[in-house]
Amino acid sequence: MPKFSNRSRKRLDTCDKRLQCVMYAVIRYFDITIIEGYRNKVDQNKAFQLSRSRVKYPHGKHNKEPSQAVDVAPWIQGKTTNWNDTEMFHYMAGRIMATADSLGIKLRWGADWNRNQYSGDEKFLDMVHFELDE
Repeated sequence: MPKFSNRSRKRLDTCDKRLQCVMYAVIRYFDITIIEGYRNKVDQNKAFQLSRSRVKYPHGKHNKEPSQAVDVAPWIQGKTTNWNDTEMFHYMAGRIMATADSLGIKLRWGADWNRNQYSGDEKFLDMVHFELDE
């Protein structure tokens, strides 16, 4: 059974309890790693400069405490994450979104900003990003 590393747990601890609830439900059946929860001013502006975010601090959902967003990647034991494997990221997103839905928690995925269940019409794909949709 998959489980979070100490590093993933620490990062997830910076997130809203609803995001924690979803990710702890997902990890029971599908191995994921938590890349980031809360993001401070320096890290947010760096993400913006590197085109990994579309907003500067404090306008991102990662910039509140607790974080209203979490970045997640599939984890395959003994291998590194293949950032070009979009099929795996879509599979992971399906797991996460279905789990959130079953828990009554509304999320938005960074590869489907307009929530039409299609990534092909998005100008900015952030495959690792999940945020509370309030």
